[in-house]
Amino acid sequence: MKVNKFFELVEIKTKLASMIPFFLGTFYALYRYKSFSLANFIVMFISLLTFDMATTAINNYIDHTKAKNNSAENSLTHKYGINQSKVLLIIFILITIAITAGVILTLNTNIIVLLIGIVSFVVGIFYTFGPIPISRMPLGEAFSGFFMGFIILFLSVYVHIYNTNIIIFAYKSNILSISINVIEIIIIFLVSIPAICCIANIMLANNICDVEEDIQNNRFTLPYYIGKPMALKLFKSLYYISYFDILVLVLFKVLPLESLLIFLTFKTVYKNIKLFEKKPVKSENFIVAIKNFVLINASQIIIIGIRAIILH
Repeated sequence: MKVNKFFELVEIKTKLASMIPFFLGTFYALYRYKSFSLANFIVMFISLLTFDMATTAINNYIDHTKAKNNSAENSLTHKYGINQSKVLLIIFILITIAITAGVILTLNTNIIVLLIGIVSFVVGIFYTFGPIPISRMPLGEAFSGFFMGFIILFLSVYVHIYNTNIIIFAYKSNILSISINVIEIIIIFLVSIPAICCIANIMLANNICDVEEDIQNNRFTLPYYIGKPMALKLFKSLYYISYFDILVLVLFKVLPLESLLIFLTFKTVYKNIKLFEKKPVKSENFIVAIKNFVLINASQIIIIGIRAIILH
């Protein structure tokens, strides 16, 4: 299989949706907790990237095998240059690497990472696989936003601060106890809101563009239930929520004052919103959802990263 075809199968360009929360969480751990583990950073990077690629490959495999328009031109062999069995082998290898790295990460940290990893693994598989995949339901935006925007960011923070008692999981004398630093968890969640909203909007933009085709393929996503006009309003609102969240966190000194520089991106983001609202066509304007995601969240990474390095 050619490298470019492999990258097409796993949609390597879309990995920004998992890598940006990962790097944002990493720099936030350094900024707020002044903690960084290179070993855990590398192992989580490998696990996250390979699992993300695996779920995308599964999604493409399912879409091609279940598509009603499954002509020769639309087959896996024609599009990716390999047959179904080899695609399944690639998926198996990617999942194996992801699980192995996840086990190593658990051994380096604690059982909390394993538990969250298992839940994320199950959701990731059923997101694209099963009798009714999550991606074919009106829950896709919520699940993708929460798990990729918050869970990835939280884990990328946690692997550096696992020994600070932010979460304590203990079993002693037949008693299972869990202690959670609620304030810190809430703060991390609030920091992740721009990532949650922007990732949800990538899925929403995709579903808005594909709503007619999805109905033909028995995919009844959120735009099908709420209609395109309401879906477009939601698309716009999620970006506004992201900016409002950043403003609040700066006011409460959770984020550095420099984070207000992110508002310099608002004009471009607003222009992209209007462009998509005017013509929600995938081949022409779906890219604006990716651009807005990168603009807002990459700006956060740069600002928090610089502040973290200065303070560290």
